[in-house]
Amino acid sequence: MKISLGRLAILISILSEKERERMMETGKQEGYRICTGKVGTMNAEKVISAVMTAAKRENLWDAESFREEHALYDATVEALSGICRGQLVLSEVQRTVGLFFTVVRGQMHHTKGDWIAVCLYGTIGAPIKGFEHETIGLGINHI
Repeated sequence: MKISLGRLAILISILSEKERERMMETGKQEGYRICTGKVGTMNAEKVISAVMTAAKRENLWDAESFREEHALYDATVEALSGICRGQLVLSEVQRTVGLFFTVVRGQMHHTKGDWIAVCLYGTIGAPIKGFEHETIGLGINHI
């Protein structure tokens, strides 16, 4: 049975580095296109920029297509809303985040066309070492 788009994004984000490599290989064998990266900031726009840049570098979206760019942007903002508990303001997060992110593109279930999933996993908290906690957010959008 094929692993779902969102589940794959979450698993790649939370697994250890060795397990992550195996899961990425499994996803690629199932036809998904995948990229990962890290970002640390207090600025939500920098999180969005890091995800968009990594996905563009790996050719997960066509820079000439507004639809593809917008789908990735919306999925990233949705994932950010999850880690910020719905209190997202697109400038200052008001907390420090250290995030690992995964972007997965491919077909979902029996639908036509591609979907894109963005998972953000890491820590969020006051900008003081030791005051952070784990957080995770997932956004999925149709291209």
